Amino acid sequence: MPKLVIVRHGQSQWNLENKFTGWVDIDLSDAGIAEAKKAGEKLKNYKFDEAFTSDLIRAQRTLDLILEETGQTGIPIEKDKALNERMYGDLQGLNKDECREKFGEDQVKIWRRSYDTPPPGGESLKDTADRVLPYYKERIEPELKKGKDILISAHGNSLRALIMYLEGLSKEEILKTEIPTGSPKEYILDDDLNIIETKYL
Repeated sequence: MPKLVIVRHGQSQWNLENKFTGWVDIDLSDAGIAEAKKAGEKLKNYKFDEAFTSDLIRAQRTLDLILEETGQTGIPIEKDKALNERMYGDLQGLNKDECREKFGEDQVKIWRRSYDTPPPGGESLKDTADRVLPYYKERIEPELKKGKDILISAHGNSLRALIMYLEGLSKEEILKTEIPTGSPKEYILDDDLNIIETKYL
């Protein structure tokens, strides 16, 4: 039975500052470093065959800290922008509260929480899924089918797209799904990659 563990990166500096981050390459905050180390502590009894992460430093550093805590820094790691956070376009770098004042609460909520309405110059969750899922099916599913245990360190929206696929959630259900930073989620799968059990660790 292969295991898949996904983890959203620890708090970034712009998470702390309440800014839209998207593809801007912002590192972890001190709290984010602590979250990543705590995630590693929760995974000390897990042995991974391979790890996947995005092209952004906050996800990569989270992964590095987890692997240091678990003593598994030597496993193969694949980095790919397909797992990057949703691209927030013109909102990147802007404070979320200031955006609400400028564009209105309802408009910002639509940009953040609708499934297929992107912010100006950016991606919707649907757009994010359109790059995450082909990569997952091509690169990660075959490894799981070989019985390998896999760790993915990525982002709120790239993981939301993946969870929607894995758990068969509707557009409405996935938009209500919150993914906490630095909290590993485990999927125990059967040989056909159907979920036997899933839980946050």
